[in-house]
Amino acid sequence: MDFDGGKRVFNRLGPPQQQSDNRNQKVCYHWRAGNCNRFPCPFLHRELSAPANGTASSKRPYGFATDDQRSTTARRGGGSNFNGPSSWGRGGGRGGNAINNNNNSNRGIVVKKTEKICNFWVQGNCSYGDKCRYLHSWCTGSCFAMLTQLEGHQKVVSGIALPAGSDKLYTGSKDETVRVWDCQSGQCAGVINLGGEVGCMLSEGPWMFVGLPNLVKAWNVQTSADLSLNGPVGQVYSLVVGNDLLFAGTQDGNILAWKFNAVTNCFEPAASLQGHTSAVVTLVVGANRLYSGSMDKSIRVWNLENLQCLQTMTEHTSVVMSVLCWDQFLLSCSLDKTIKVWAATDSGNLEVTYTHNEEHGLLTLCGMHDLESKPVLLCSCNDNSVRAYDLPSFAERGKIFAKQEIRSIHGGPNIFFTGDGTGEVKVWQWLADQTATPA
Repeated sequence: MDFDGGKRVFNRLGPPQQQSDNRNQKVCYHWRAGNCNRFPCPFLHRELSAPANGTASSKRPYGFATDDQRSTTARRGGGSNFNGPSSWGRGGGRGGNAINNNNNSNRGIVVKKTEKICNFWVQGNCSYGDKCRYLHSWCTGSCFAMLTQLEGHQKVVSGIALPAGSDKLYTGSKDETVRVWDCQSGQCAGVINLGGEVGCMLSEGPWMFVGLPNLVKAWNVQTSADLSLNGPVGQVYSLVVGNDLLFAGTQDGNILAWKFNAVTNCFEPAASLQGHTSAVVTLVVGANRLYSGSMDKSIRVWNLENLQCLQTMTEHTSVVMSVLCWDQFLLSCSLDKTIKVWAATDSGNLEVTYTHNEEHGLLTLCGMHDLESKPVLLCSCNDNSVRAYDLPSFAERGKIFAKQEIRSIHGGPNIFFTGDGTGEVKVWQWLADQTATPA
């Protein structure tokens, strides 16, 4: 998506019929992008393959997140108790690339909505209103809605943390700050300058961990203790806690571990897990295992008891950006445009049981439950969007759009947060299921 932030104000005119015969018979690509400022324009402001007033479609695709339009095509999967590998992917995968909106019945026109945010709507000056062929909403679907947005960061939001039971939200950015937000007012309650880019954040018990270049900062939100954990080489991209150890994935491909010493009230180095040949960008713990994803395109499985590598998986063909444990499965996503679902075989090793294909590279995964406790997977793509899928069916629930790539997603009680490349943090609320059949 192209958001150039321009402030030009002008009316986008449709194709005057008296000019159409004299124009170059090519469609204006600036008009397609919603930002043609040439008047008169020598190219067509309509598609060649259809008349200017559009054609109706008998297919009803996904709706928009407004009060009077609800999605009718998503088919829900079951609960979190999966029935095995055959349950995956029965929802049909991706939705379509276009949406038909029948709000223009008073003119007999069907506007074909393109899944791209209207630049003029973002700037507050789209003169087309409901007749605009681009989206006037930051999301599609009917399962969530935006509550508010938190502005203040100047660069990409790389970490979000909401400590359990706390009324404060913490967000970290490559602008070298952590911002503290009051959950009641939505106002920024403080800014912590760190002197280095934030690579990731993790909240665990009373501790807040922040990955920085060459170190991990640790703050105790109850006692205000402030510790620096040295040892990492380069940026710390990922953090996770398992078996009373704090693990950090680093730029040089190592995974460092620390253990808290209650006597000295500090974290002491415990181990260094070596094997990856490039940066470790994602970590997750599940089933007494540590799973690590790397820029070397591999996933490694580590035993949490002896910290030995048990398996190396190389099925992805590009950077493994995110790994996630859900039920008895491991999910992974990559810039190779796939989400892979892994299941254990009789030998104990993991094998791919399902592959979900996307049209764009994937950046991060976040699993949570909706208001009906149904499992939902949010996956961020590098086309500045987030897809929401039911699990295990991968039936699409909706999409979220942003001005730049969404690099951080974090779930909370009945809400979740997204942080994008512009520094904006958006707060989203789960909505009651509008398509479920009453019992």
